[in-house]
Amino acid sequence: MKQITLISGKNGTGKTSLTAAFAAMVQNAAFADCDVDAADLHIIFTPNIIEQFDFVGNKKVVIQQEECIRCALCHTLCRFSAIDHIRNQFYVREFSCQGCDLCRKSCPVGAIEQIDRKSGDYFISDSRFGLIVHAQLGVGEDFSGKLVTLVRENALKVANQYNKEYIIIDGPPGIGNTAMSSINGVDLALIIAEPTQSSLHNLKRMFTLTTKLAVPAAVIINKSDLNPEMTIEIINYCQENKLQLIAEVPYDRDFTYAMFQQKSLTEYKPESPTVAIIERAWNRIQKQLFL
Repeated sequence: MKQITLISGKNGTGKTSLTAAFAAMVQNAAFADCDVDAADLHIIFTPNIIEQFDFVGNKKVVIQQEECIRCALCHTLCRFSAIDHIRNQFYVREFSCQGCDLCRKSCPVGAIEQIDRKSGDYFISDSRFGLIVHAQLGVGEDFSGKLVTLVRENALKVANQYNKEYIIIDGPPGIGNTAMSSINGVDLALIIAEPTQSSLHNLKRMFTLTTKLAVPAAVIINKSDLNPEMTIEIINYCQENKLQLIAEVPYDRDFTYAMFQQKSLTEYKPESPTVAIIERAWNRIQKQLFL
């Protein structure tokens, strides 16, 4: 089984649109949406949820009022101003609490405890393209890297269960912990770049990350015809660093029109020249995976 993650330096480069276009072409794949902070692959996949799970990212602190002696030590020690004093009782402001646990450890009567806090949900779903594992992180919640790991673990589980040949992962932007969690151990990190100076800078950072994680990388330049000079610069960088260029995909409004109808470009306009380019790109990706 081969795992492929589409990544980029920022949002809006076309990862999700390209993932969906590939999904409509590949017959034996499972999918994962690891952009848990802003998941949108489900908009195109319109999946039917099979299983839903709670994601517990962190503990929350609770003050047991019947045991509290109102000494105010927790209120005094909390440097995040997360403990309020209202009507001679102390309460934890959940979104201000940073989980340092100092209040619990300092409480002289053990009136403070930590309990699991639901930070989001993750799902195993079916779709017209096949099984997809996706997630929704709660507003203001942290530990998105942990949630990405859960999504990938479940994608691997269902892919093995149903003998899938590929896992195609719609990755998050940037080089943070979610990006690292989404590409660590995959067979190919497919970096999506745009013909801009900032995107070339991001490409260099992404390539540094994949190199440090020992993950093979390749590049697709999306909207390549919008700035031919920058496209040439990116091509030159790829050649200088022996980074395979998979495809140059032109700007195509039909990507947007297809998304309006909750379809991939492959479904929306199968006769499109852009679809032909993406098909050739998939053939090159297969060759890269099985070298």
